[in-house]
Amino acid sequence: MATLAEKILAAHAGLDAVRPGQLIEADLDLALANEITAPLAAQEFARTGAKQVWDRGRVVLLPDHFTPCSNIKAADECRKMREFAAEQQIELYYEVGRCGIEHAFLPEQGIVRPGDLVIGADSHTVTYGGIGAFSTGVGSTDLAAGWATGRSWFRVPETLRFNFHGRLPRWVGGKDLILYCIGQIGVDGARYAAMEFGGEAIAALSVEGRLTMCNMAVEAGGKAGLVAPDALTWAYVDSRPQRRFGQRGRLLGRDDLRPDPGAEYAQVCDWNVGDLRPQVACPHLPSNVRSVDELGGVRLDQVFIGSCTNGRFEDLAVAAGVLAGHKVAPHTRLIIIPATPEIWRRAMREGLFEIFLDAGAAIGPPSCGPCFGGSLGVLGPGERGLATTNRNFVGRMGHATSELYLAGPAVAAASAVAGEITAPESVAGVRGA
Repeated sequence: MATLAEKILAAHAGLDAVRPGQLIEADLDLALANEITAPLAAQEFARTGAKQVWDRGRVVLLPDHFTPCSNIKAADECRKMREFAAEQQIELYYEVGRCGIEHAFLPEQGIVRPGDLVIGADSHTVTYGGIGAFSTGVGSTDLAAGWATGRSWFRVPETLRFNFHGRLPRWVGGKDLILYCIGQIGVDGARYAAMEFGGEAIAALSVEGRLTMCNMAVEAGGKAGLVAPDALTWAYVDSRPQRRFGQRGRLLGRDDLRPDPGAEYAQVCDWNVGDLRPQVACPHLPSNVRSVDELGGVRLDQVFIGSCTNGRFEDLAVAAGVLAGHKVAPHTRLIIIPATPEIWRRAMREGLFEIFLDAGAAIGPPSCGPCFGGSLGVLGPGERGLATTNRNFVGRMGHATSELYLAGPAVAAASAVAGEITAPESVAGVRGA
């Protein structure tokens, strides 16, 4: 009896079964990098003596962190990646204006699919577990080895099961569920474990919300986050462009991509979230979580809505629903960055941009932006911000004396209007239950 993570790893290792703690080598479906990590991986790739990546159609390269380039060093890193992509004739290289944030772009474009085994030189590669892939972050050296051989090594993680029960309250989404989870178990509560999410609240959650949850599995120390694919997942996947190459390893059918009844878990947590209020992570850890109702009066200099965690269309639509008819507080600035060009175009087409601009928000081009203190909204000394991003460590979004709070798009939008952290219904005029 196997968990979903164990099934995917066993299939790609060519084994009937694997067990936690076992060391394996497994075939990769995809190996990706961005402009920060690709140049170092390319350097290490050259040191292996390999002349060509194992499969030009399974290496993904795209610039998303400092782009459009904000300084000369960033431009040089992008140049190095661009030259490596050209030299290797990488088929899945995407230039600025054609990609956006990697972890939103790959599922959107059908590049990653359920049952895949994916490594990426970025810790938030764990995002793709939201559609049932085993995906995890690695260092640039391991990525280079993967590029050369098409394989990587893994220590099979134990799996922790998190069941979310009850009906999701209004204003509560995937960001609130994962913040609640991290608040309960801590930033090392899932260290090198696969976090498997289930329960009726997860079944009712959108695919976008599931991607958000798995994106932050790494903030609890997780090796991967996973939601077993269901009808909603397959509808999402089947509506996307279909990847032209097949899955590697032993092919897992749609009915196989779920944990077995009786699968063994290192820990099982059951939570009823029917009365959960929107959650906020306070400085300086994602585990320092409180209900939004406990944080009245926390004045904000900046609110940021975007990132690989909450920059999808669904997130922007939630924010627009709260912002409509309101203005951003005079002492607060609101920055909104759609995660991909497709999301950008849809938001513009469906009138969200008009709402954002009428409210006084600034809209940026698809990129990671200020999430990691990169560009388009870095916090200055002593400033306090709230963001829909995934980390709020000291100096994460700018100066070391700045403070950062994390929340979902509804709380973010309401807080921008109020100029302080506040619940969505205080602005939208609707009390969810």
